[in-house]
Amino acid sequence: MSTEIRTKRLTTRDIRARKGVEPVVVLTAYTTPMARLLDPHVDVLLVGDSLGMVLYGMDTTLGVTLDMMINHGKAVMRGAQRSLVVVDMPFASYQESPQQAFRNAARIMSETGCGAVKLEGGREMAETIAFLTGRGVPVMAHIGLMPQAVNTAGGFRAHGRNEDEAAVIRADARAVTEAGAFCVVIEGTVEPVARALTAEIAIPTIGIGASAACDGQVLVTEDIMGLFSDFTPKFVKRYADLSPIISQTASDYAAEVKARIFPGREHCFGLPKTPKD
Repeated sequence: MSTEIRTKRLTTRDIRARKGVEPVVVLTAYTTPMARLLDPHVDVLLVGDSLGMVLYGMDTTLGVTLDMMINHGKAVMRGAQRSLVVVDMPFASYQESPQQAFRNAARIMSETGCGAVKLEGGREMAETIAFLTGRGVPVMAHIGLMPQAVNTAGGFRAHGRNEDEAAVIRADARAVTEAGAFCVVIEGTVEPVARALTAEIAIPTIGIGASAACDGQVLVTEDIMGLFSDFTPKFVKRYADLSPIISQTASDYAAEVKARIFPGREHCFGLPKTPKD
């Protein structure tokens, strides 16, 4: 009989219950090793379509495919025991119709074992969110700056700077809440608007470039570790700078290989042990 103690995984209900109680900690993860490192410290691991830019060198997230998201979702699930794992639905996998969204969301959940999916959009996606949640697919919503709509939004910029934009974001927040989303990411939105929304709606708000008053925060892990340095958004705090360490490690290895210092006797098989001093 196994004596292994399994960690209870957080659920969407647990996250929703944190509204106004305790901040929700969210980071992105795309691989098993990173998921294992982050899992003890976060509440939600987001397999974001940002992987297209961070891992694959794409200029935007638009080229990310459903198969890519599923494969990375599987990898993160192998490394996570405690955190709720949420997988992004990539561009063009859900916008056509609620039925298309359900087919693809069901595939993501059944093939990865994740606890929820995330999709971008407010009022225009409310019907789809309701369709999914009514059929057993928990949804994390995403409003404000939406990377998948960057071409129609005029680039990466802060939203809510005027009353018309603020009104749109408020309407989007109400719509996704009423549609059944268990929480909502508010991205790239001016602080007063994000703060007001957090107080107004009944589900947790997860800020990224929004407000410290949000019910939780999310950032791209590679950004806070200094591993993705092509561009650092204003809202990112770099907690470490690992790029120089990785570069120096590779340089040291290359130098030892060229000098035939590595591998040493201790790294080889079939050689007699050297006498101890």
